[in-house]
Amino acid sequence: MKKLRVGVIGVGNISKHHINGYIKNPNVELCAFCDINKEQLEKMGKTYNVDHLYTDVDEMLAKENLDGVSVCTWNIAHSTSAIKALNAGVHVFTEKPMAINLEEAKKMKEAADKNGKLLMVGFVCRHDRDSKVVKEFADKNYFGDFYYVRTEYLRRNGNPGGWFANKELSGGGPVIDLGVHFIDLARYIMGNPKPVSVYAVTYEKLKDRSNIKGSRSYTSVGKTEKDVCTVEDLASALIKFDNGATLKVEVSFALNIKQDSCTLDLYGTKGGVKMYPELEMYTEVNDYLADVKLPDVKPYEFSEAFEAEIDHFVDCILNGTKCMAPAEDGIEIMKILDGIYKSAEIGKEVLI
Repeated sequence: MKKLRVGVIGVGNISKHHINGYIKNPNVELCAFCDINKEQLEKMGKTYNVDHLYTDVDEMLAKENLDGVSVCTWNIAHSTSAIKALNAGVHVFTEKPMAINLEEAKKMKEAADKNGKLLMVGFVCRHDRDSKVVKEFADKNYFGDFYYVRTEYLRRNGNPGGWFANKELSGGGPVIDLGVHFIDLARYIMGNPKPVSVYAVTYEKLKDRSNIKGSRSYTSVGKTEKDVCTVEDLASALIKFDNGATLKVEVSFALNIKQDSCTLDLYGTKGGVKMYPELEMYTEVNDYLADVKLPDVKPYEFSEAFEAEIDHFVDCILNGTKCMAPAEDGIEIMKILDGIYKSAEIGKEVLI
């Protein structure tokens, strides 16, 4: 079988998971890297033995005859990079969020449709073991109808700095960087109901906590002493869907809590499930309350989920397998993200 020729656009921290996934896939030839940061580009090329290095996307696309690319750039460059690749006849796997706003996301889908190419969105949580198990139970109606979901992704001191903290480059803070993961996963497990409205608040109280000594929970490779911080540090939102379900979201880069927290709980008419930090289900058995654990399900592993995601992208291209995270879903999530920021701006509930 002919190997898939793949390139990576943007070789910062997140790209390592894409690169390792491609390297482990026997059907892929990792051909080229592209990044505007020449120092980082050369470092990654040397680390992964990739010699074809570019600082210009157009040049890479013109010279490399690629079948697919991963887009791992700043959020603001997701749409431009993806559209260029799609117009060059290349399949695209773009990191989350799909774009910095709904308008840009729609342009990306239009380019994919026009060129007949796959545009897959990096909703990595859909690909982890716990998610696959819970989705299987949900699809078999084990939980009944989901009507309420709670999720929090809270960091005490986790503003990455660099482009993450610059709204012009990122589009926002923890909402668009962290919240996107579990907003999407909750909607996916519920069967992808349509969002209809959102009420949200955002705060910029603690900023990037640049005064704090010690390590952060995550740091951008582009972090410098001259970084600006123009994004929210905390947000809370209530999202309503057309099936009557409600999703409560809390996310932060900086918050005065004891330790970082990452949870997703879904509640249905027949049962509920806690997905993080450990999978556990709650239901009734013979009129008794019962807690259910699955001993054969291994704990969640971040790297394994990325490998499964990369394998799926390759499988979709080579075998025409239906994409688990198509552009349509990315657009629905962008509606929610835009709605959160708009609601917080005007102080009212907004219709999506």
